[in-house]
Amino acid sequence: MSDFLIIGANGGIGRALIQHIIKQDKDARVFAVSRQENACAQQSGVTHFKCAHSHQEIAAVTEQLRAQELQLRGVYVCTGVLHSEDFEPEKRLEQFCSGAFVQVMQINAALPMLWLQALIPLLKKTELCCFSVISARVGSIADNGLGGWYSYRASKAALNMLLKTAAVECSRRAKGVKLLAFHPGTTDTALSKPFQANVPDDKLFTSEFVAERFFNLSMKLKADGKLSFLDWDEKPIDW
Repeated sequence: MSDFLIIGANGGIGRALIQHIIKQDKDARVFAVSRQENACAQQSGVTHFKCAHSHQEIAAVTEQLRAQELQLRGVYVCTGVLHSEDFEPEKRLEQFCSGAFVQVMQINAALPMLWLQALIPLLKKTELCCFSVISARVGSIADNGLGGWYSYRASKAALNMLLKTAAVECSRRAKGVKLLAFHPGTTDTALSKPFQANVPDDKLFTSEFVAERFFNLSMKLKADGKLSFLDWDEKPIDW
């Protein structure tokens, strides 16, 4: 029996991951974390934790997970923000706002690290667990030829550096943990909805397609003390 933890389970990719896992393995236990409960939480094999991702709530969820005597095989952090009612991705320097920048950095870069920090005691003795976070190709410094989207690009570049640094530490403290920064491509979710007009049909992926690719990739990787930055087609992305 394998256990899987989905953080950000109420988003399009998070929900699709839950469905994919329970279809693949009827004996799997799925633990779903989100701000609000969703329909997936009512399914057999799924346990839901409501969490707004504060330090205190993350710690409380972690304690409840500890009581489950988990054998975690995969952790998937599917949280993220590109826009909100208060801000949009910046197209020009004049649109850069420090307040929005801090919000984007907190959600996209700091939040996954808070979860890794909380979970590392549970992962120390695991034989193999892939800790996977949704990153983005636009976080690649080498690949940035278009500019724009200052806060989002910076947050994903920061996320990648944080995960790369954590991989070094995990190679000493939790040798069975593999870290993955995953680029899903443009996925038909609320995050990308305002920006889909110019995306070719064959480059706009369903959440179900991405979840399958995400899960299958995470199950292939071996613990090697490194961070892998890979896309939905399992191709490496330049830092």
